[in-house]
Amino acid sequence: MRNAIPERERWLALAILLALLALGYLLLVHPWWTVPMRELGARIETLQQRDLRARMVLSQAPELRERTEAFRERVARLPGFLPERSPELATAALVQRLETAVAEASPGNRSCAIINRSPLNDVRAQRFPRVVVQARMRCGSPELAAVLYALESGTPRLFVDNLNILSQAHYMAAEQAGQGVGLDVSFDLYGYLQPAPGSADAP
Repeated sequence: MRNAIPERERWLALAILLALLALGYLLLVHPWWTVPMRELGARIETLQQRDLRARMVLSQAPELRERTEAFRERVARLPGFLPERSPELATAALVQRLETAVAEASPGNRSCAIINRSPLNDVRAQRFPRVVVQARMRCGSPELAAVLYALESGTPRLFVDNLNILSQAHYMAAEQAGQGVGLDVSFDLYGYLQPAPGSADAP
């Protein structure tokens, strides 16, 4: 009996010591050391995964550049789209195309002249961006036919819409003013911009 009591007290003291150690760990070590270390480890793992993804993306950069250049070359060979990258440049190109067609149909603007041309903001939602220029001219019938043919048969493809033709009442007065004779013509000249790389409509 004498040895049983000290033995039981030793086990009891050991259990109390273990309980105190566990309580000290829960109160002091776990919240101030274990939890921050686990959070730090999780953050390091997240950063490593992010770094791995970034390295994979960077390793694909040459291939992406090649694909982008190939896309630009394919689009440049498409006859249907305007080669310009912005609506402003495309509008200027449309005006230049119109002026060239008129100059070829009537050198010196003797029988065909542009009275007005102005860009039109197309607010309609469309599959491809559209650039529109409103034009008004005074032309003879043969010159008008030549201008319209030149605009719609060239490359890139352009389209004429809302064509209105009125007969000139005072041919001589118009001729003296240097504005062409015959017909008063107004129409919308438009073309389409290239689809952006990566869009659903890109070739």
